[in-house]
Amino acid sequence: MADTLLVMTTVPDADCAHALANALVEAGLAACVNILAPCRSVYRWQGAVDSAHELPLMIKTTAARYAALEAAILSLHPYELPEIIAVPVGPGLPAYLDWVAAEVAPRT
Repeated sequence: MADTLLVMTTVPDADCAHALANALVEAGLAACVNILAPCRSVYRWQGAVDSAHELPLMIKTTAARYAALEAAILSLHPYELPEIIAVPVGPGLPAYLDWVAAEVAPRT
């Protein structure tokens, strides 16, 4: 069982969410991407409080694939500074965690 990560980001709309999710799974950088319901984010940006409607994404990968995943998100994401937060997954269903690891393992 590899070190599984849950990576979170937000995107501005459904088209971006689907494009990013598909690109990450197609590239073998994510085993699965959950596109969650729209939310309202409130944040400080460049000295001012702002807000936006966004869609959160929950991306399942491994620590070994994180750097490539982060680079892909940065290259595809429309934001100047996208949220990219990785949280280690503790205990989980071993078969599911093994599936995540197998899906993102580099192909030879």
